Amino acid sequence: MKKRVQVQAFCFGLFLAVGLSLQAQETPDREQVIAEVGGQKLTVADLQQQQGGKLLQARYQYYMNQRKALDQLIDDKLIEIEAKKRNLSTDQLLNTVVFKELKDPTEDQLQVYYEGMDATEPYEAVRDRVLEHIRDLRREKARAAYVQKLRNNASVQVLLAPPFADVNVKDAYVQGAKNPPVTLVEFADYECPYCQKITPELQKLEKEYGDRLAVVYKDFPLPMHHTSQKAAEAARCAGEQGKFWEYHDVLFYSKQLQVAELKAHARVLKLDGDRFDKCLDDGAETAPVKKDLEEAHQLGLTGTPSFFVNGHFFSGAADYTVLKEMVELQLASSPRPASHTELSKTAPDRAGASNMSGASKQE
Repeated sequence: MKKRVQVQAFCFGLFLAVGLSLQAQETPDREQVIAEVGGQKLTVADLQQQQGGKLLQARYQYYMNQRKALDQLIDDKLIEIEAKKRNLSTDQLLNTVVFKELKDPTEDQLQVYYEGMDATEPYEAVRDRVLEHIRDLRREKARAAYVQKLRNNASVQVLLAPPFADVNVKDAYVQGAKNPPVTLVEFADYECPYCQKITPELQKLEKEYGDRLAVVYKDFPLPMHHTSQKAAEAARCAGEQGKFWEYHDVLFYSKQLQVAELKAHARVLKLDGDRFDKCLDDGAETAPVKKDLEEAHQLGLTGTPSFFVNGHFFSGAADYTVLKEMVELQLASSPRPASHTELSKTAPDRAGASNMSGASKQE
């Protein structure tokens, strides 16, 4: 029986791989001519280069819709596979296994539900509709729980990748391997609560994947966060003394971002205090932070954290599971995107130089 499940799971994985191949065939050639203006040809590459930021968010929204549909397809396929294992139809499986223990609400429960509705019709007129609605909700919940159990016991690999964009990591701080198969770029804001929450998850990911992963940090101080710009500058001032990542971690864990606190962190980390203060007070690192911010705007980023895994974009309050899935997807994909060069140049910090285009600071 175990062997049969493995074969079915393999067939399902093959089905997903075929879907990815079809998606790749639909990707337009970068040299494809899409317009002519005054006799000059405009290609897909021109559009992506000049208007890439506007297109990235649209492509990401399309990807999210695709992913939602794919998850539903996966759920349906898992139900179908399980039904065949039991020699049942999908309806029989749902009715005799998944929905078997479901009970109808009591009359009192129906009455309470009705009272919470903004209904003008009397209870007797809508009772049957309310009952069916609650039945549907309970079936949906039971089905979702059952499918999750099937997912936990099956080999499901999602190969649908988010949209791609070139990210310049020249002079960015990189933590991890010099020449990894996967590079994860984070655009973040030290005052952003979601960025603060994801930091330990990223560290867990780095520990798990070791020399297969490098993490790049890019500054994206949001305008509503009044301390994030100076905090970003302070981290770079610490980086000039070889302690960018230590200072980066202190900012996210302490959440203390006032200028006096930024200077106090430097003393705790045993930095040259006078040198650090001068760097921060003189705005020596303002321009690099601004450069990252401008790139974020060019890419069309609207919030933090925003991630690029080997150039594939995803955003929002991601968790460890999502990050791990994106890394695994890239490890399973070969070859890597042609626009990515390897991490190479070294500097006296925990980060090193790469290009998704460019060289970065690495220890």
